[in-house]
Amino acid sequence: MSSSAFPAASTACSIPRSQKRHNALLLYPTSAGTGVSRSLSKSWSRSIKTKRRMEVKCRGIGDFIGGDLLKFDLGQWLSDVEEHKSIAIYPPHEGGYEGRYLNRLRYQGYHFLDLSARGLGDPETTLTKIHPVCPAHVGKQPIARWYYPPEVDYRLSLLPPGSKGLVVWILEAKVLSKAELQFLALLPTLRPNVRVIAECGNWRKFVWKPLKEISGLTAEDGSGT
Repeated sequence: MSSSAFPAASTACSIPRSQKRHNALLLYPTSAGTGVSRSLSKSWSRSIKTKRRMEVKCRGIGDFIGGDLLKFDLGQWLSDVEEHKSIAIYPPHEGGYEGRYLNRLRYQGYHFLDLSARGLGDPETTLTKIHPVCPAHVGKQPIARWYYPPEVDYRLSLLPPGSKGLVVWILEAKVLSKAELQFLALLPTLRPNVRVIAECGNWRKFVWKPLKEISGLTAEDGSGT
């Protein structure tokens, strides 16, 4: 088919030679067109930088070393544990931060009893009284009931002579009721060598409060019992 059959299309689609050369320089820059491509790239990058300007601000020495490595509140932590004797802590969700505070208590001579609030049962019965435990019989064994000694009293009897005391660390204490938290807050009053640390929730950084304040007990109520 000859090109004379479509004269209008050939004239309409014809592009000037100067325009073709300009397009070729943009797509495939040669030695002659490097100046054009570089100027376009510089102007484009300059516009992007003005739109997406990022600033880095250092608010303290923790930004250089790491907030998880520097904790200047360990002294306050020790004094609050000795003063209130029962503490509600709120570690971050990712975990790991509470280990530094645990180790600080361990360096002071405390021993630990780690318990989970899920499946703990009645805290008063489990920690301070002889309590029954029914093991799983799996449908093939007779239902039995075993009796265990009080967890706190048993661990206190096993402490070495140079120990400072026992720290009862309760995991997932947010599932406990208000009455159960109140008993944990008063446990150091019943057992003077016991300190209670309860994980009552999570926060962006490691914070703590007196457990009596969280459970609704005042200082007068705690001292009068």
